[in-house]
Order: sequence, then structure tokens, then C-alpha cells
Amino acid sequence: MALRGPSDYSEEPPRHPSLRINAKEPFNAEPTRRDLVASYITPVDFFFKRNHGPIPVLHVASYYVTIGGLVGQPRRLSLDDIRKLPKYNVTATLQCAGNRRAEMSKSRKVRGVGWDVCALGNATWGGAKLSDVLHLGFFMQKDYKMFPPSVDWDNIVWSTRKPQMDYPIQSAICSLEDTNAVKSGQVTVAGYALTGGGRGIERVDISTDGGKSWFGADRYQKEDVPYVAGDITSDKWAWVLFKAVVDVNVDTEIVAKAVDSSANVQPESVESIWNLRGILNTCWHRVRLLITPSFRSFL
Repeated sequence: MALRGPSDYSEEPPRHPSLRINAKEPFNAEPTRRDLVASYITPVDFFFKRNHGPIPVLHVASYYVTIGGLVGQPRRLSLDDIRKLPKYNVTATLQCAGNRRAEMSKSRKVRGVGWDVCALGNATWGGAKLSDVLHLGFFMQKDYKMFPPSVDWDNIVWSTRKPQMDYPIQSAICSLEDTNAVKSGQVTVAGYALTGGGRGIERVDISTDGGKSWFGADRYQKEDVPYVAGDITSDKWAWVLFKAVVDVNVDTEIVAKAVDSSANVQPESVESIWNLRGILNTCWHRVRLLITPSFRSFL
């Protein structure tokens, strides 16, 4: 058998000990916020793990893929056959539709793995091109579909919606946790922003007063290459990292929101985009900073 699906979890591969485990069986985990944005290309060990069952066991020598359906000539290709084809590389960000689900669940309970803000990663992917559009597997028939807040588990009709194949504008702060005790002074606010459809990130706005006023953060991808949305030097399918340094002297709510090259902007609140599957949470990302008593400013 070329590809075997184990009946239990006894053959699972090792994982990095710093991953935050959201489910053990099947294994679903994400890196810490700081580990995620420590580099533009996400190390394999820190790439989020999303599984629906035990990890399949692949026997490389006997593995093959069949291309059939509406094609002129059905073919069966081994891995050796595929490796003989021209290889193409593209840098792109892969994000789980349930990223930031835990935050959405605080507004109203949803179902699914309770992801924080790190259910994504940026990598350079390589392989042969496949021009045929493949039919969608089981999990896209009754999952990953966006329904309005009026739909619940008693009246849902899955066939009325198509699977979510694009992603709206998103950003999150990763240099800080949801509540940090810090000393008065300068604080680094860093994180990621991304959007679907190959659009660029036009701005990342930061607020230190809960969204009353805003200023722009620095955006970057590669070392020593200025990021320009839509420019040929930029990776159009990949995330954009951002950084800003802010002065904090009192307890503060820091907010981040991004704008893409089509002027799409993140919604302000999770309530306006809540859905029963808890996907596509793209509201403004907020973290609360508490000034430790010994360092509070006395004005």
C-alpha cells in the first residue's frame, strides 16, 4: 500500500516542544507568537499543525497519483515521474480559516479548534504545476463555509454556500500577549498582515488609545528590500511583517488593523463577522498592556 492511514496515533512524528497544543489526537498546534514572527520564512518546526486524523504513512517507492476525469488522456504518475517535471517555487502564506477562533468564541460560542493568532505560516513551496482544477475532498463539503449570524446548527443547509477559497484582510500583533505587564517606556509592536487574491498590504495602522487615533507601522518582507505593495520585488502571495515602537506610560489597549491594495480594511468588532464555524475572524487585533505599579508614571 503506497499511502497508509494508521488506525491510531502510535506512529506520530516528533514535534517541537514549544508548540501550543490545541488538540492532541488528532494533533493540532501552533507556535508562540514570538516564534512565529521571528523570521520571514517560518521554520518547519514552527509551522502550525492542522490534522483531522493520524498522520498518513507514505511508501515513496510505490506511491503514485492518478489524473482522471475531464482530461484528454488519463495518466498515473509516480513520484519519480513528477520529479522529472519542471519545478516551480513560490513563497506564500498558508493560513487556517479558523485562525483567531478563540477570540471569536469569547463573543459567542463557536465550534472548532480553539486557535489563537498563530494558525499560519510563510514558506517557499516547490513542485510541479497542476493546471487541472481538482474536485474538492470531504472536509470542503460540510465545513469551511461562511454563513450569516442567523444560521445555527438547527437550520444550517451546507449546500447553500460554497467553500471559502479566498481570505479577507488580516493582521495580528505577535510581539505581545493578550495581557502584558510592562514597565513604562518604549514597547515594540510587531506582527503579521496578509490578504487574499495576491493583493498587497498597503498599510498597517497602530493605535495606542483603543482606536481613536492611528499611525502607520513599518512593513517588510525580505532583508534590505523595501516592501512596496504590488511591486515585482515583493512576494504577492506571502504575508507582510510589521513593526512599530510606541511609548506607553499608562495602562493601554494597543490595536492593529491592515488595509490592502484594493482598500479592503479589517472590521472593527468580532460581533459583525461572527459565524457558527468560527472562521475568518479578521477584526481589529487588540492587546492590553498593564503598567506594573513600581514603574507607573506619576504625573
